[in-house]
Parts: sequence; C-alpha cells; structure tokens
Amino acid sequence: QVQLMDSGGGLVQPGGSLRLSCAASGRILRINDMGWYRQVPGKQRELVATITSGGSTNYADSVKGRFTISRDNLKNTVYLQMNVLKPEDTAVYFCKANQVWTGTTRRDYWGQGTQVTVSS
Repeated sequence: QVQLMDSGGGLVQPGGSLRLSCAASGRILRINDMGWYRQVPGKQRELVATITSGGSTNYADSVKGRFTISRDNLKNTVYLQMNVLKPEDTAVYFCKANQVWTGTTRRDYWGQGTQVTVSS
C-alpha cells in the first residue's frame, strides 16, 4: 500500500514564505515524475510544478521565479519552496507521484492536500 502524506501548509501574510513537503511511503521501487497541484473551490485543479526523477523541472507561469520544486529520491519526498506569496496563491495544494512502481503495480497517487492561505 503506497501513501502520500503532504504537509507544511498554513496561514501566511503576502510576501511571506512556506515550504511544503510530501513523503511517499510503502513498498516503492521507483517513482517517475512528482509534482504539486492546487485547487480553489469551484475551479479545476491546476499544475503548479513538476520534477522528473532526474531533476528536470517545469513550472506554471504564475509561479515562475517565486516557487522552487525539489525532490529527494532516497526519501521518496518532494518539496515546494514558496516565496513572495500572493493572495491568489491561496488554495489547497496536492502532491502527486506518477507511475509509482511497486514491483507488482504501476499507477499514480495523490496526497490528501494541505491548505495554503495567503492573507493579511
């Protein structure tokens, strides 16, 4: 059984910073891409950033230059450092692990989500 546990959300003032973490646990042999997505009520979930197992990254235009995604392959953990936060960054943030190979199954997994609120 593979589980993703994301954490690190909270309330922060505009211009502040937060660091999200997401650890995958279980019998994991390999994870392909990992990423962060976010969703606000009434809107579709949108991509924030992704990172390949080799460290190549991709960002939404709205977060380029402010957010940094990284991962620790030995710990099966992905991070999202968020700087210069804006009110429009307020959302529930979800981590995702793509093509998780356990030796018997290969599928995608989602974290449970962590709330980020940017407000003064």
